[in-house]
Amino acid sequence: MQATTTRPKIIVTADGAGVVSHVGSRLLADVADHTTLTGELSQALDVLRRPGTRHDPGRVLVDLAVAVADGATTISEIDVLRDQGALFGAVASDSTCWRLLDRLDDTTLTAVAAARARAREVVWEVVWDQHAERHGRAFPAAAVAGRERDVLVIDLDASIVICHSEKEQAAPTFKRTFGYHPLMAFCDNTCEFLAGMLRRGNAGANTAADHITVLDQALAQIPDPHRHGRPILIRADTAGCTKAFLTHIRQQRDRAVSCEFSVGWAITDRERTAIAAIPKKVWADAVDTDGAHRDGAGLADLTGLLPTAALQGYPSGTRVIVRRERPHPGAQLDLMEEHDGWRYTCFATDTPAGQLAFLDARHRAHARVEDRIRTAKNTGLNHFPSRTFAINAAWLTVVMLAVDLLAWTQHLLLDGHLAKAEPKTLRYRLLHVAARITRGQRRTFARIQRSWPWAEQLAAAFARLHALPVTAG
Repeated sequence: MQATTTRPKIIVTADGAGVVSHVGSRLLADVADHTTLTGELSQALDVLRRPGTRHDPGRVLVDLAVAVADGATTISEIDVLRDQGALFGAVASDSTCWRLLDRLDDTTLTAVAAARARAREVVWEVVWDQHAERHGRAFPAAAVAGRERDVLVIDLDASIVICHSEKEQAAPTFKRTFGYHPLMAFCDNTCEFLAGMLRRGNAGANTAADHITVLDQALAQIPDPHRHGRPILIRADTAGCTKAFLTHIRQQRDRAVSCEFSVGWAITDRERTAIAAIPKKVWADAVDTDGAHRDGAGLADLTGLLPTAALQGYPSGTRVIVRRERPHPGAQLDLMEEHDGWRYTCFATDTPAGQLAFLDARHRAHARVEDRIRTAKNTGLNHFPSRTFAINAAWLTVVMLAVDLLAWTQHLLLDGHLAKAEPKTLRYRLLHVAARITRGQRRTFARIQRSWPWAEQLAAAFARLHALPVTAG
């Protein structure tokens, strides 16, 4: 049979010039420079720079974060940037990146966190003003029950990262896998990766000390005008429902930080007895996270039906709210749920007022943290590169930088579907785009193929970045 093809015939040669790829990733690098992140990291890591060295440690860390945002899963893939000097300039080798991560101890990682916080202050306090001109709002609101709320939401959650080889402090997990169990904090308003702690695979899910440490690190990332001048909601699943952690959240009010919590509450025989005592007429209608009516779902305040000892040691004003709904096919039910046909979940909050439907929808929006974790795992979190725990902890910081660069780029420079696109989609449409480098009028141009469907959006993003205000100093 004669071979046929419908593709255009091409002749491949190796004599081209001036063509580069991954042009959109240069946008991420420029975002890091424009928001002062590169400069802040350079200053924080100046102690690591040895005399006569070519590469600045802060710039190396930014380049590594850009590569991870671009899709790199190993340190050696920094070559994606290094092999294109016409676009990214001088980029360090993978061995230089290895040495830098190896030298990032607890002291320098604390300095990096402080540098991230200072750059975030620039983004939130200066750049958002420009953002308001296009979107009419200086800071993204939290979406709850189909409405925007002027509250800053921090979501905490842990996730298993499987390791396929022996790594320091990797251990069997509660899911019968092997790896790490990092605890993370994200800002629901902006999708930023505020803080993270790399932990052993067998680290306790409800370890209060770890939750307190990560929350403190996350709050330290919030600029002062927002940390002290805006209500903050801390959300977590049942792992965050410990007396020590909730007490710590309440104590933030002593520091002029208006914090409330909404955390999962485990259901035991004590709660089942209280649920059975709820009159049928007491159940209130529930709504979805988008505000639509939830057929068949009901809510009730369980606080007064629980024994007094159940809330002993928790912050005063803690309320326990129960939700019931018809189970989805395949749901695992306990004996009580199998008997009456309802599936029950509970959460605890210290918000003193508000309809049960709103409080429930607000708590259920915590599920969005799974989207944030998925984004992080698609941006380097799912692949720890070293056998050494300290280097992997430094890699987690690189992942946080990469996720923030993507979030800042999408919120500040992109519109429509691109502003909400998954990392894989963003890479295909923008970050990996090729262009031809030309020079003229004492300037360098990156000329994207005009027929590329998202060429105009990428060019517009660069133009918006150049129009953003530049901070003094």
